[in-house]
Amino acid sequence: MKYDYGFKLNCVELYKNGRWHETPEGIGQKNFRKGITTWVKIADLHGIDALKHPTTCTEYTVEERYALVARVLAGESQKSVAISANINHSQLSNWVKRYKIYGYNGLDLKKGRHSKEQPLKKSIISSELTPPEKEELIRLRAAIVKEIREKGYRLKHLLKA
Repeated sequence: MKYDYGFKLNCVELYKNGRWHETPEGIGQKNFRKGITTWVKIADLHGIDALKHPTTCTEYTVEERYALVARVLAGESQKSVAISANINHSQLSNWVKRYKIYGYNGLDLKKGRHSKEQPLKKSIISSELTPPEKEELIRLRAAIVKEIREKGYRLKHLLKA
C-alpha cells in the first residue's frame, strides 16, 4: 500500500508525540507500525523530505550496489543498510541475491535490447582495477567501516567514498 507524503508526515509526528496513527483497513497493525518506525528512522537520518515519493529513479553504479551488498555480507542487517541508503529493502535484497548467484558481474543490471553490432573498441591497456580487485577493495572498506562503528565512531564521510 502506498501512502502520500502528508499521511507519512502525520504518522511520524504522532509517533514522536508518543501516539500511533489509526491503522488503515487492509493492513495488519503490526506491519503498519513497523512501516511507521521505518519512516521515523528515514526522517531522522535523511530529513523529512526523504519521505516524499521520488520523481525520478536513482541509478546506482555497480560499485555503489556492491558497497551496499558488502555491508550486508559484513554482518549489517539489510533493513539498516537500506534505511541508511534511503532505498527499499526489497531492492537491496534482490541485489544481495543476484550477487550470491552471479557474483560481482550480477550487479551490472543492463537493461534493454543489446545491439547486434559490436561497437569498435580502442585497445588501450587500462590501469583500472579488475572486478575481483574492486570487489575486494569494497569488501575491505565495508569491514573497516563496521569495525569503526563497533568502536562507537560515526564517520559519514567514509560511506560516501
